[in-house]
Amino acid sequence: MKFEVLILDVDGVMTTGHFLYSEEGKSLKIFGPDDNDALRLLSSHIEIRFVTGDRKGFSISNKRISEDMGFSLDLVSTVKRIDWIKKRYDPKQVIYMGDGIFDHYVMREVGYSIAPKNADRIAKSYSDYVTDRAGGDRAVAEACLHIMETFFVPFDPNDLPANKLNLGEWTA
Repeated sequence: MKFEVLILDVDGVMTTGHFLYSEEGKSLKIFGPDDNDALRLLSSHIEIRFVTGDRKGFSISNKRISEDMGFSLDLVSTVKRIDWIKKRYDPKQVIYMGDGIFDHYVMREVGYSIAPKNADRIAKSYSDYVTDRAGGDRAVAEACLHIMETFFVPFDPNDLPANKLNLGEWTA
């Protein structure tokens, strides 16, 4: 099967799912290591975009996902995600990674679905693959390597094309 896009939820997948509040409101999210580099490896094979339902924390997610990493980020209601996907893609050509209590509605209709280890139990039950790592702790990196091995070309750590990839801070 040919997949067109990998769509990832942000909170609980790219992050630990924790929201840190001050008196002024939501101020911080915890993003994990290695995910950006693995997404870069995968991005030569498939379009990658992110969705979040977190209006109040959108600026935090946008800073990391769009500004720092350079990926598309859309604000999409957690209960209307499959409708959003259907307006843009054939769901059977979508790989979706999510963790929340409503993500199983998407997972039931897309071509392939992934959940991190600490996802909601219903989301995990509808997932084609559950990572060994938790969200915010390299779950996305693990998922990217799994997608490459399953659907594209397995990652060969002995043949890193460093001069062809923008791997985070380690640019040539």
